[in-house]
This record gives sequence, C-alpha cells and structure tokens, in this order.
Amino acid sequence: MENNTKTTTTTTTSAPSSSTVSRTVVLVLRVLTFVFLLIALIVIVLTKETSETSDGESEIKFKDIHAYRYMISTIVIGFAYNLLQMALSIFTLVSGNRVLNGDGGYKFDFFGDKIISYFLLSGSAAGFGASEDLHRFFKAAELPLNSFFGKANASASLLLFGFITTAIASIFTSFALPKKA
Repeated sequence: MENNTKTTTTTTTSAPSSSTVSRTVVLVLRVLTFVFLLIALIVIVLTKETSETSDGESEIKFKDIHAYRYMISTIVIGFAYNLLQMALSIFTLVSGNRVLNGDGGYKFDFFGDKIISYFLLSGSAAGFGASEDLHRFFKAAELPLNSFFGKANASASLLLFGFITTAIASIFTSFALPKKA
C-alpha cells in the first residue's frame, strides 16, 4: 500500500519590530547629520576672500570673525557627539545589545540629542547673523565679499540641516524612553 501523504511547508515572514525600524531610522538620521556637519566644516574652513582696499590687498578668513569660530566649535562638538552616537547605534543594530543598558542609556540618547541639536541651532544662527550684519557693513564700505558671505551662509545652512536631523532623531529617542506611570 502506497503512502500518499503530502508534506506542506509554511513559510512565514515576520516584519521587523518597531524598535528595529526606529533604530534604523535614527542611524540614517545620524548618518545624514554626519554628512551635513562634515560638508559644513569643510565649506567654512576653506572660506576666505581676498579683496583690494586703499591700503593694498587684504584677506579675510573665518578665523577673523568670532561668530564663525563659534560656528566651527558647534560643528566640531556636534560632529564628535554624532560619531559617538553612530558607533553606539551601529553596535546596537549589529549585536542587538545596547552598550549603555538601563534607563541611563535611553536618557543619555534623549538628553544628548536635545542638547546637541539646540547647540547646533545656536551655531547656525550665529553664522547667519554674522553673515548678514557683516555683509551689510562691508557692502557699505564698497568691499565686494559676496562670495565669502555666500559660502559662510551655505555652511550655516548645512549646520541648520544638521540641527533638523538631530532634532528629528531626538523625537525617535524619546519613544524609547521608559514609560513611567
């Protein structure tokens, strides 16, 4: 007698958990922040302008303007924090374990993102403000520095985009905070 039993295999695909999706989104936001801050740093550091004056030739660099130095410091500090967070996010995604366990790790992510995002915003605002005020001053003195201030504004804009991506990341890290009753 023949055995006519059919074997059926059921394949189930499970969707990734919401925490995995959230961690992936935060990592993508951190990579975007990294790119924005890197380009902003390169643009502002390479920004200089040479102009003819009645005293001869003069060169203006980002180091000559305190607000741009502040902008660079916010970029560097945000860059360092973002590199740390990217490393922690990659480790968490790959291993499935957090480096900073417990409530403290989630609070570090949340408050760190909040502080750094507003720090980046203040650097961007300082850059925009200095560019606008100084551009008006130099324009009145008939010194053509449009290229210099245009590049500084581009760097401040990228810093603003860095703020936006970090602020969005802080929203996602707030979802991971432990719920207290």
